[in-house]
Amino acid sequence: LQCPVYVIESEWNDETPAKRVELTCNTSDEDVPVYWKKDTELKGTGKTLIAEVKEFPDAGNYTCLTANTHEIVSYDFFLITKIDSNGQMIRSILKSFKEPNRTFLKCEAKNYSGIFICSWMTENESPNVKFTIRSLKGSQGDVTCSSPVAHTDNSVTEYTAQCQKENYCPFAEEHQPIEMFLEVIDEVEYENYTSSFFIRDIIKPDPPQCQYVATNGTVTWTYPRTWSTPKSYFPLTFRVKVENTKKHKSQVYDADEQYMQIPTTGPKDKISVQARDRYYNSYWSEWSSLCR
Repeated sequence: LQCPVYVIESEWNDETPAKRVELTCNTSDEDVPVYWKKDTELKGTGKTLIAEVKEFPDAGNYTCLTANTHEIVSYDFFLITKIDSNGQMIRSILKSFKEPNRTFLKCEAKNYSGIFICSWMTENESPNVKFTIRSLKGSQGDVTCSSPVAHTDNSVTEYTAQCQKENYCPFAEEHQPIEMFLEVIDEVEYENYTSSFFIRDIIKPDPPQCQYVATNGTVTWTYPRTWSTPKSYFPLTFRVKVENTKKHKSQVYDADEQYMQIPTTGPKDKISVQARDRYYNSYWSEWSSLCR
């Protein structure tokens, strides 16, 4: 948020009165007469103004101008965040992800490089919605993020930002979680969202690349190119899925090696592989494209 911007918490019901806010015009000359406008509407005269803010039309830009030359002396911008009777923020701009656990701000890492992707969604792309994502804790190694990129699919728009923890050591134990803070402004409505995590808890490898050797019925696969090296220090474990298209049944086998002989497969069976960190309970990757 840039100054002078103020967030007013408004209890979202009919009974609660509006918040009264005193505004002061930052004029250097006490004798110059001034007046206040909100958009095109005259709000009052004099150096101070009591603004009553409750609904979205009350929010926005309050400008102080000189009475004789109509020059802008100062302004104050108000945003509204809706709260319930318990003082909790009512969040309605973002749409939650089903996994993990209906979260609004989801962060995932393909490896232990300290680079991760944070995502969030809106129902429909609003041309005026603005996002700012940053780390709350700068002392444990700063986190820098790219500008969010929008990907629209039907009625949902997903935004992603690539973030990187500076001076991150993939071989060291993490002691302090990263805390990401997302601010969302839609016209004059304000919401914020947080996500706290260790890199090790948000690891989700890319899928392995696999192939099927028909002569002996063996599936082989390679580590994802994006995975951390050396493999001896960052080993993966795998699952092989064999889908019988006729019977609509599937069998899943566990493997630590990079190959597996499938006992019996029909010519139209679908085979795919997925991976996850062998020693840490990370997310499983998506299933690979079909091995045959």
